[in-house]
Amino acid sequence: MALSLTACGRFTVMPPPEGEPVFLKTSDLVTTWTDADDGTLTLKKDGTFVADKVCVAVGWYDSLAWSGTGTWEAGSNDEYSFVEVDFDADHPETRGRPVDSYAALRQGKVLKLWAAVGDPDNDYPNCVLTSPAN
Repeated sequence: MALSLTACGRFTVMPPPEGEPVFLKTSDLVTTWTDADDGTLTLKKDGTFVADKVCVAVGWYDSLAWSGTGTWEAGSNDEYSFVEVDFDADHPETRGRPVDSYAALRQGKVLKLWAAVGDPDNDYPNCVLTSPAN
C-alpha cells in the first residue's frame, strides 16, 4: 500500500522552516526583510512596500526574485500573524495572480516570514525572509 501511494506522489509537502508561529505587531513588521539570496522586502509604515529581487509564492508557480512596489497588509488567524503583499497593477509578473501571504515565525530572537513555493509535489525550497536581529 505504501509503495503504491509513493508512486502516486509524495506523502507530505515541504515542511515549514524552523520556528514557532507568532503574532507580530505592526512595529515588528515595518522593517527590511531579507531572503537567502539577498533579495529584500521593505515594509513601510504607510502600508506600502518596495521589493528588490525577493522571493514570493504565487500559487503553484515558483516565481522567485520579484522586484517592484505595492501595498501590504497584516492579518492574523488563531495561530499566527501573516502579511499579504499586493504588487502594483502594472507589475509584469502578476498577470492577475495574487501573491500568497507570508506566515510569521519566531526562532529564538529571529523573526521570519515564509511561504511555500512551487508545486507541493516537488522539492522547491520555501521562501523565507528574516528581519534584522532584535
